[in-house]
Parts: sequence; structure tokens; C-alpha cells
Amino acid sequence: MLKNKTVKTILIIIGIGILIAGSVGYYMFNMPHRNVQATSADYQLSPKEIVEEYLNNSAKANEKYLDEEGESKILVITGKIASITTDFNDQKVILLKNASEKAGINCTFLPEANINLKEGDVISVKGVIRSGASYDEDLEMYENVILEKCSIINNS
Repeated sequence: MLKNKTVKTILIIIGIGILIAGSVGYYMFNMPHRNVQATSADYQLSPKEIVEEYLNNSAKANEKYLDEEGESKILVITGKIASITTDFNDQKVILLKNASEKAGINCTFLPEANINLKEGDVISVKGVIRSGASYDEDLEMYENVILEKCSIINNS
């Protein structure tokens, strides 16, 4: 008799645990996404400034541009368009970089973004960092900073 009662209690506790875990998962899945465009920027920089910060000390740059949970702060980058491409997800990617710089900023836009720009234009882009600049010793090349969820905030 005591064994049946213990088994029932354990099953009830497991059932409650599953219910709580499912509720938390459902809540997390349906959380509203961060609206980068409607939020004010934390930093305004040039491509050269942020690239140099990451190349000189990536840990310090991450500490500056990421919060405690690892979410990127919102950045506005103003620079010259070096190239405009489309990635495998049909998203426009604009590279902000001067020819003399080691690396630049790849700004990834949503597929519905209407981009009517050309190389050489100077623009300001708002977005969040996905990865910082670095030097790949195996390939002997610099990797660009990657900004995502981008929007153009003005044309200069």
C-alpha cells in the first residue's frame, strides 16, 4: 500500500514538472522579438573604430558591446559602401569599409528591405552585432564585423 502511494506521488511530481517545463518553453517560444529599429542606439561609430577595437582586444570589445546575457547593444555605424551582395537566405548584405582598412562591417538586412543604394554611398546603419572582427591565421585574412537586423537610418 505504501509503495503504491509513493509511486503515485512521484508520478504526480513528474507530471507537474513536465507541465511547468512545457509552460516555460511555450512562454519563451512566444516571447516578442527585439525591435532593433524602434529602440534608440547605445553607440554611434565608424567601421574603423569598431574593427580596431575588436582587433586590438576582442574580450574588452565584447564586454563593451554585449550585455550580461550576451545580447548585443544597438549600434549605429556610419560608413562608405564597399559592396552590396545577397546571401543564401536572400538577405541583402552591405559591406561598409574603406579600401585602406583591414576589415569592415557586413550589415545584413531582412529580405523585405528595399535597398536602393550604390557602392560609394555613405550611409548610417542601425543593427546588433553577431560577431566581431578578427584575424584568421590559417587563411591569413581579416574577418569582418557582422551586424544583423539592420536598417538604414539615413542617406548622406
